Formats: sequence, C-alpha cells, structure tokens
Amino acid sequence: MRPLPGKTRPAPPAINPASPSSQPALVRTVAATPIAEPRSRKIAAAPPVAPPPSTPGLDSHWDRRVKAGRLDPDLTLDLHGHTLDTAYDRIMAGLDQARMMGARVVLVVAGRERPVDPADRMTKRGAIRAKMLDWLAASRHSDAISAVRRAHIRHGGEGALYLILKRR
Repeated sequence: MRPLPGKTRPAPPAINPASPSSQPALVRTVAATPIAEPRSRKIAAAPPVAPPPSTPGLDSHWDRRVKAGRLDPDLTLDLHGHTLDTAYDRIMAGLDQARMMGARVVLVVAGRERPVDPADRMTKRGAIRAKMLDWLAASRHSDAISAVRRAHIRHGGEGALYLILKRR
C-alpha cells in the first residue's frame, strides 16, 4: 500500500529483544513444562435437527383479498346472544358443517374484544371473543384452520373474524 500524496508511512515500533515485556504476545517464550496431551474422546454426533413444522399460513394473494374485503364467506356464524357454553357448541357445530360442505372462509361474528380481568368469571361483555382463539387452538378443528384474521369493516371489522380453512 502506498500512503496518500503528502503523507508518509509511520515507522514500525522498535522492539528490544532483551526485555520480555516488549516482545509480542505470540513470540514470548514459555517455561518448558510437560503438557499432557488431551485424551482423544469419541464424541457422539448430535442427531440432525429436525426442521420446524411448516406452517405456511396465507400467501400474499389471500392477504390482499382479506385486507381489501374481497372475501365472500362461505358460512357465517353469528354468536350474539349466546352464552359461553352455547357459543362454543355453535362454533364447533359450524366448523363441522363448514368442513363437510368444503367451505374455505367462515365468518364468525362474536363482538369486539374487550380487556378481561383475570378474576372475571366470563360474565361480562366480550367474553366469547376473549375465549374464541383458545377454543379454536384446542379444538379438533385446529389442524384444519389455516389462518385466523380480523374481518374487513364491511363484514364486521374488529367484531368479527375470518377463519380460513385448509383445502382437503
């Protein structure tokens, strides 16, 4: 490398070989002590790491359709006026029906999600919506659901969800 015009290359520092403190760390001499060679151990090869389960979800085509509100639900489940028990039964029966008829998009109208107090016995407004994702995750239909998205404003907005089911 050449230095820039008008600059000079700095001279390397002078090293006095007599003093050990001025020697570079890699060149220092070490007292001759016998070093035991490490035993050669056979290390078992780690089992190959399994790839994470593939959860493709939705592609960009579906996401654009959801955001633009261009989805036409094949089945609509309205849970207004239901208790927690009857709402759960209605969702499970509705998903059974949707899978039997080969539906891809199920619109579930459950009302807006509200903050839930941990001590609440689920008697306040918004209890169904607060429980619905847990119900879906633990249900027998969980493997058939490809995605859960908030509905477009024309289908209920924050008070409704699209359940997009996988193809058979």
